[in-house]
Amino acid sequence: MKPQVFKQVIKMANGPDITIETGALAKQAHGSVVITCGKAMLLGTVVSSYKSTGLDFLPLTVDYREKFAAAGKYPGGFFKREARPNDGEVLTMRLVDRVLRPLFPKDYHAEVQVMIQLMSHDDEVMPDAMAGLAASAAIQLSDLPFECPISEVRVARVDGEFVINPSYAQLEVADLEMMIGASADSVMMVEGEMEEISEEDMIAAIKAAHEAIKDQCAAQVALAEQVGKKEVREYEGEREDADIEAKVAELAYQKVYDVAKLGSAKHERSAAFSEIKEEIKAQFSEEDQEANGDLISKYFNKTHKKAVRDVLLNEGIRLDGRKTTDIRDIWCEVDYLPSTHGSAIFSRGETQALATVTLGTSRDANIIDMASQEGEERFYLHYNFPPFSTGEARPLRGTSRREIGHGNLAQRALKRMLPSDLPYTVRVVSEVLESNGSSSMATVCAGTMALMDAGLPMKKPVSGIAMGLITEGDKYAVLSDILGDEDHLGDMDFKVTGTADGITACQMDIKVKGLSYEILTNALMQAKEGRMHILGKLTDTIAAPAADVKPHAPKMESMEIEGKYIGAVIGPGGKVIQELQKETDTVINIKEENEMGIIEIAGTDRAKIEDALERIQNIIFEPTVGETYHVKVVKMLDFGAVVEFKPGKETLLHVSEFDYKRIEDPSTVLKVGDTLDVKYMGVDPRTKKQKVSRKETLPKPEGWTERPPRKRDDSRGGRDDRRSGGRRDDRRSNDRPRRSNDDDKSED
Repeated sequence: MKPQVFKQVIKMANGPDITIETGALAKQAHGSVVITCGKAMLLGTVVSSYKSTGLDFLPLTVDYREKFAAAGKYPGGFFKREARPNDGEVLTMRLVDRVLRPLFPKDYHAEVQVMIQLMSHDDEVMPDAMAGLAASAAIQLSDLPFECPISEVRVARVDGEFVINPSYAQLEVADLEMMIGASADSVMMVEGEMEEISEEDMIAAIKAAHEAIKDQCAAQVALAEQVGKKEVREYEGEREDADIEAKVAELAYQKVYDVAKLGSAKHERSAAFSEIKEEIKAQFSEEDQEANGDLISKYFNKTHKKAVRDVLLNEGIRLDGRKTTDIRDIWCEVDYLPSTHGSAIFSRGETQALATVTLGTSRDANIIDMASQEGEERFYLHYNFPPFSTGEARPLRGTSRREIGHGNLAQRALKRMLPSDLPYTVRVVSEVLESNGSSSMATVCAGTMALMDAGLPMKKPVSGIAMGLITEGDKYAVLSDILGDEDHLGDMDFKVTGTADGITACQMDIKVKGLSYEILTNALMQAKEGRMHILGKLTDTIAAPAADVKPHAPKMESMEIEGKYIGAVIGPGGKVIQELQKETDTVINIKEENEMGIIEIAGTDRAKIEDALERIQNIIFEPTVGETYHVKVVKMLDFGAVVEFKPGKETLLHVSEFDYKRIEDPSTVLKVGDTLDVKYMGVDPRTKKQKVSRKETLPKPEGWTERPPRKRDDSRGGRDDRRSGGRRDDRRSNDRPRRSNDDDKSED
């Protein structure tokens, strides 16, 4: 018998309603729900260990997977099984993790695993927008300690109106797209891309999304009450000792405060804080250090955080000596690497990014193969964060989720500033060489300059800045261009990118509850001032895109042909196109769209590209009836001349079409190599061959009259008549004796 199922329905203004249900699937998980919207169905589960790991952080794993069977598809590639998550799935995992993590108790260190999987896909529903809802709803039905329900929605602006959880089609025409994560009381996460919108428009979009999230949080509470809210489990929290905490605070606070006021460099500052920590440890006996070393370290870190924040709020001085609105020193350089298609260095304080640009053809596009989405990217950005950038030595274990997320943010910041009809596939790679705060924004700045250095026609340059926030009661300070330490110790990490005319992308994580829209607006306006300052540094280095791509970079031309000619250009077994590529030293790609052939020709020599274009035009050339063409004689015959329209396009000029007068010998008029004008007369209905005429291009002789076409005399019979019993067959009577084959043999 099917178990009892509990449901809650969330009404959506612009799409199908969302249903949350529980009780039928995955009942051994500590919490499980099925989210349904249209035909789309997500299963969300959560399980947590009942024992603490002993770690000093929350070992939370968020896993989001789109099963190909959900869309009736097979996984691409050789192995027909879902394996490592693709970039789209990783980005969704990050979005959910960033909202969930702050709501677990700080002393809860048991392993938590949240798993969300797409089980059924709907082409009109974007499932990643419901992943946060699935995760939170599952947690609400469990006994895990968790502050309050949250949810996430996607908001887009279509024709000036905000749309919650838009379809793929709506997203194609939207000028704003953001994912918002929030509780009923507070916005906690924002990430998205825009088409140069204002700060006010961004705030309005966040508010619209938050209203929808409030309804989804209320539905989770109602479902938990309907099922029966479980008692929160007891767990082993962190060990505390008030006496050690007080002693460490008394010994360390002022010393840390004094160092924080000095405005020193990263390594100098870190060394000073480490020295203070060792001094504090020395105030405890060896026995205390052995028994309570973890507590001493924890309380020192807590005191360190408070002292640094107090310096900022009380003195207005930051760790490196700057004021809250100051931007670190910047230097830039373009065309640094001689063999790349474009390159740039952006250094800001102790953060440095080296960006490269590689130009390619459609064959180099990044293939997107997901259950919910298929396609390709003609512009993409990869971000690398090696350990030496922070002076560390640690294992390399492939591309991290952080690298995928930072690269995606920079990609979204830049992509709308490239023309939609750009013929190239463009790959930008950012190598972070130093990092002390906002290497993703350094990537945006370096990427902008590298694209301009590559000669790509960017609409406008883009700069980026990371903002921070320190709050304490009614006091707060918004920090421009934050350091790594300020990110770690602060209450907000807000990254904003844009042009001189508006915002193109953003990413925000808020660590405090109840951040007001007033503070958020102030942060955005302060960020705008910082972006404009940084943008000035970029344009001082390279004011406009280079006039052309570099000599060694591929040049690209494209053309359209009718679909019926594609086979002729490719040739049997690809013979024609292969010879064409070899002889012109180009790369030629052909694809069919809407019964038209789209041809891309890439090469480093523009003259050879033009040669390839001309050859293709010759292949597809067809003369138009009544048009006059300048042709070349390539062969003489007894009854005329073979003339050439284009290389490989030849036809016969019959001697009768040489002139109005009779010509006995064609060679007395023309010879091989001569050029002349002929008029194309179309296909001769009798011979089924193309017919051209020289005499039609000449003036008619005085008194010339056209000879009327010869009339066919059916009474005399013709060739066909003879074949079917005409005169020739009638000459022999039916009773005339015939010689048989046997008679022939006998005569021999």
